[in-house]
Amino acid sequence: MAHLRSRRRFAPAVPLVLSLTASLGFLPTTASAAAPTAPASDASARAYDGPELSYVVNTSADRRTIESVRRAIGRNGGTVVTSYDRIGVIVVHSANPDFAKVIRRVHGVDSAGATRNAPLPAQSTTDLGTPKALSAAQLADAKKSAAQGEDPLEPLQWDLPAIRANKAHEKTLGSRKVTVAVIDTGVDDTHPDIAPNFDRSASVNCVSGKPDTADGAWRPNAGESPHGTHVAGEIAGAKNGVGITGVAPGVKVAGIKVANPDGYFYTESVVCGFVWAAEHHVDVTNNSYYTDPWYFNCADDPDQKALVTAVERASRYAERKGTVNVAAAGNESYDLAADSITDPVSPNDGTASDRTIDPRKCFDIPTQLPGVVTVASTGAKGLKSSFSNYGLGVIDIAAPGGDSTAYQTPAPPAVSGLILGPLPGGTWGYMAGTSMATPHVVGVAALIKSTHPHATAAQVKALLYAEATPTACDDPYDINGDGKVDAVCQGTKNRNGFYGRGIADALKAVTR
Repeated sequence: MAHLRSRRRFAPAVPLVLSLTASLGFLPTTASAAAPTAPASDASARAYDGPELSYVVNTSADRRTIESVRRAIGRNGGTVVTSYDRIGVIVVHSANPDFAKVIRRVHGVDSAGATRNAPLPAQSTTDLGTPKALSAAQLADAKKSAAQGEDPLEPLQWDLPAIRANKAHEKTLGSRKVTVAVIDTGVDDTHPDIAPNFDRSASVNCVSGKPDTADGAWRPNAGESPHGTHVAGEIAGAKNGVGITGVAPGVKVAGIKVANPDGYFYTESVVCGFVWAAEHHVDVTNNSYYTDPWYFNCADDPDQKALVTAVERASRYAERKGTVNVAAAGNESYDLAADSITDPVSPNDGTASDRTIDPRKCFDIPTQLPGVVTVASTGAKGLKSSFSNYGLGVIDIAAPGGDSTAYQTPAPPAVSGLILGPLPGGTWGYMAGTSMATPHVVGVAALIKSTHPHATAAQVKALLYAEATPTACDDPYDINGDGKVDAVCQGTKNRNGFYGRGIADALKAVTR
């Protein structure tokens, strides 16, 4: 199985997809916001024969400036794919090898950069592995353990009582007026645990950088990752007597597909996803990925700086529209508050090399952007997951994302330390990572919004933190029991580098 985050995308560098018996392994815009596509170039445009790349060009959100920059793009061999005028982000394709360098000198351009290293489309192959679904026998065994009122697979979901979601469901399942969007690899809305709560009107395919609303465009294609489907079920899997139960099984869930067939989450796709969510009244977004091709984007690099600016403008726009954006912290056991980190995987669509970065100047996006809720992962014993990134002042909150059963074993009848969720095609399987922790926080945020329907994004976040269960540092943290400290937690019980403000609490979300 491929280690997805280490080579490219999935939020947590790790989603782990396993069967019940498998050993632990790692896998991985609306018209008001987007302007019509411009002509490829004007009469003075030159022909270029370099590899065609995708770019973002950031300008002021002023109509005259945008139109002037669009004309300059055409003169310099660029084709405007779409323009998000309200945030001043233009998506461009160009075969001019000097396009970014030239366009940065144009009056009105704040920044510009290539969103990728590989030519369009990205040339790569990815072995995602084939997650093994629960067998009929395993499903039957789980049903025998289910209590009255529980879904058949709920006894295997140790993660629900870990955040008191089972108790919250006795009071409410969440409001149908609340919509969460999974910005990810696509969502299989035909799955019986997802179909009852699916919001087609808020779903879209953003892979090209502009919205594709064709029916089913938000679904993963054959051979593509099940990641987004699993995440969607963790958040809003219906309580319908079929399979698993989501944290907020009464809210609506939408799919915003941003990962291309090779599994890359490029900047133009992510920008499209946030803007779409903003324009379609999405209450909470789930972001279990990092924006490719750079694990960390450094402000002293003009290309990487432009990517940070574009995604930050889009995420801030969504928050101004009332959307709470929640993102995974990552799965490399990095201390994101350290003085330096070695990044060995960037760029993951080109030639990667070890580079030492300063996490105060180089950012994992979207999780380290201002306003975004950064989520760490815990295991079945309530400890930081062995793989979870951490860092005082970076981690905002924690939630169950699973861990190796060898490290954190759940109490029976649960049989795996990983997180159970739906897979495309109507089956269920296990995954783990901060990718899986994030939808638990998203579900709790959706319950808060259900309980406080007029709360702003800032108020929902404040309640999310205030209602979390304070969790002290583990000192020492020796998760594998070999006598060596595996990570150092700094901070107090109420705010520290492992758990932030604490572990998310679904029950408080519906009772306060």
